[in-house]
Amino acid sequence: MSKIISISLSPNTEKDDVSLALSLIFNPWKWKKGRELERMFRNYFGFNNAFSFNSGRSSLIAILKAMEVGKGDEVIVQAFTCNAAVNPILYVGAKPIFVDIDETLNISVEEIKKKITSKTKAVMVQHTFGYSAEIKKVRNICREKGIYLIEDCAHALGAKFEDSFCGSFGDASFFSFGRDKIISSVYGGMVVVNNESLIEKVSDFQKELDYPSLFWIKQQLLHPILMNKIVLPLYSSKIGRGLLALFLNLNILSKAVTKKENKGKLPPYFPKRMPDALAVLAMHQLKKIDRFNEHRREIAELYEKELIKRKIGIVFKNNKEAVFLKYPVMVVNPEKIISEARKEGIYLNDGWSGSPIVPPSTSLKDLCYIHSSCPRAEEAARRIISLPTHINISRRDALKVVKLFDV
Repeated sequence: MSKIISISLSPNTEKDDVSLALSLIFNPWKWKKGRELERMFRNYFGFNNAFSFNSGRSSLIAILKAMEVGKGDEVIVQAFTCNAAVNPILYVGAKPIFVDIDETLNISVEEIKKKITSKTKAVMVQHTFGYSAEIKKVRNICREKGIYLIEDCAHALGAKFEDSFCGSFGDASFFSFGRDKIISSVYGGMVVVNNESLIEKVSDFQKELDYPSLFWIKQQLLHPILMNKIVLPLYSSKIGRGLLALFLNLNILSKAVTKKENKGKLPPYFPKRMPDALAVLAMHQLKKIDRFNEHRREIAELYEKELIKRKIGIVFKNNKEAVFLKYPVMVVNPEKIISEARKEGIYLNDGWSGSPIVPPSTSLKDLCYIHSSCPRAEEAARRIISLPTHINISRRDALKVVKLFDV
């Protein structure tokens, strides 16, 4: 069976990651506890502290709690984002205030100024797909107004802005090790605190949390095993897609985003601490981050060169400090291209389209988004296709993807 090309479906996983997950299944004493990932994270990035959690969602909740964000407060967040970045705001009782984007799919600095009110407690800046926002300009606004700055680095592990790592600029920052992020432990997250007044509060919050259940941990360990040994080899046929649906419906595997989250509610396994079994997976991938990100930059450079030839509307220009989690392009007919790609065994529907808050099944009303309030974000959601850059995409694969635009 020919190799499929996909932008999602656990893209980072290599053979040694699968073997590691398999070994951990039979070593349940490693399923909970452990702080080695935090030490390794601090050392690699040069951060003074790091606090691990079982997801980016839990990490953001820890930050919001430390900042005492709650009922009556507002948190500014960009449109064209995932509901996973919005639901923690609702979880603590605050209201998300959506701001439109600029040409790089990042939050518009000028639009932030228009949305700040006396109720604004924090501004959250997402470095979309690993391409940094104008973080220093936003930091200056926050300092001037006396409000907190949160960096959403879920897409940007290893990305830089003016030679400093993303995550270095906010009062606090969070990262994700989700199944389709820069590195993956299926679920996982980290908080870095730059505002000294918040460090102890984040630490105390982490200590108060429980670990996820053993059942939940086992679900995550099974993910790279079942995906790579069973689902992906058969995915180009109905059998593979059917098996994935079966595993999800039987709760053998966890869903990336639940139906409850689409309606503005978090499932009970958030917030939790980071179990050691998943920390081991994350540490193993963190050792490979330089190779992963260099590969992403090389594939992005190839896309840029080939798409410019074809006069396709690229979003990201060549930037040696970006990590290119995905490579977005803007077209008139994304559905047609995605459909044609599927016939070639290329799966480009990653859920990051069709709505200013993804996945497109998200209830915008439940997440406090007002239709037409962020027209650039809504237009981007209608026109975007994201191309894969992960370690399992070869240059030959990338050229095959680019040929989809030869119309």
